[in-house]
Amino acid sequence: MPNPVAARTQKKITQRLMPFLLFLYVTAYVDRINVSFAGLDMTKDLHFSNEVFGFGSGIFFIGYCLLEIPGAMLAEVWSARRWISAIMVVWGVLAGFTGLIHNATEFSIIRFLLGFAEGGFFPAVVVYLTHWYRNEERGRAIGMFMAAIPVSAMIGSPISGLLLQLHWLQMPGWRWLLILEGLPAFLGGVVTFFYLPDWPKDARWLAPDERAWITSELDREMRVKKESGHHHPSILVTMRQPAVLACAFSYFLVNTSGYGLVIWLPKIVQRFSGLDTLKLSLLVAIPYLVSVPAMVINGWHSDRTGERRWHAAITALLGGIGLALSQILGKNPALALAGLTVAAIGIMAYYPALWAMPTQLLSDRSAAASFGFINLTANFGGFVGPYAIGFLTDRTGTYAAGVYLLVVTAALGAVVIALAPHRQAKPQPSVVVAAQN
Repeated sequence: MPNPVAARTQKKITQRLMPFLLFLYVTAYVDRINVSFAGLDMTKDLHFSNEVFGFGSGIFFIGYCLLEIPGAMLAEVWSARRWISAIMVVWGVLAGFTGLIHNATEFSIIRFLLGFAEGGFFPAVVVYLTHWYRNEERGRAIGMFMAAIPVSAMIGSPISGLLLQLHWLQMPGWRWLLILEGLPAFLGGVVTFFYLPDWPKDARWLAPDERAWITSELDREMRVKKESGHHHPSILVTMRQPAVLACAFSYFLVNTSGYGLVIWLPKIVQRFSGLDTLKLSLLVAIPYLVSVPAMVINGWHSDRTGERRWHAAITALLGGIGLALSQILGKNPALALAGLTVAAIGIMAYYPALWAMPTQLLSDRSAAASFGFINLTANFGGFVGPYAIGFLTDRTGTYAAGVYLLVVTAALGAVVIALAPHRQAKPQPSVVVAAQN
């Protein structure tokens, strides 16, 4: 029989936290990928080759990787709220400066610094979610949060298309796009400090019985993990665990495909559609519009069944199939876009199931360390994918070779996670009821 306090508490937590966290991640992701639209005009104005653009876009992730593990651990042992707030203020300022670059060196430097500033954000939020959601609900929670990825592309695409039309103060639209889209991050960081409580015990918007219930549930999970042998091994020991290594390597491969697609999608669609930037931005939003429900449904179904590996593996493979279809059917613009849409659905739906695995397999402290390590490893793929496509395109004159490379990395990512060690969690009927409420 459903627990009314449980259902009420979970609903309040989700309604209070998720819209704001979603907004923060939308802001983060827009600042990360808006260069894909700026590049439609920036590469012409600054005379960048595809390789230069791919390198500058991808080097963001080299800087990003440096704060992954420290960021996750700081969120766990210090304050996730304060850490997220500080990160956002700094990256908002740097994002605005990206619109003032004049050459390839400046482009690479500011993108590296922007990645460094943003690096601790995602693992900090994943750690933050473990302070509010039980293990059997985290796949759905992470799925809702990571829905910001396609939402940001869906919203950011038409906004970027409109900003590209601006020509204020004798500055082209791509500069205003980068400058103005840094402002929400700065403001979001300020609001975060005052809006987000660190723990349920600090949430005045929960009733006393609700605070007591969620706190006792999270404490119970921690005790169960300790009693079952889940101690707090060192970070190095955590990194060497087969499950963590499998998650990290699979995520690296799928991220190579995902960021290769995200950064180059506007240029790829521009080549086969021939549309102007405003119409193009609306067309590029379609794959991400369809991906939002896929992410949430896959995370929810993973929670309901307690199964994670195959929910991640099958969707990663679907991403590779979609990428392959976009090239096989490339002579027909509508079918090529359909293939890219399938690719976006598969890659985006992979994330929530993958991110629920560490919390299912490890203690809280070890899971926090693994979040940083997994994201660190994975985000090297954010460099490899965009750079590889730029490199191969300059040498072959077509995007096909780069896209087929992304097909291979997505398929390999599916194989790696399918072979990962696992322990299936028991599905929780009460969670399904709460989710439906």
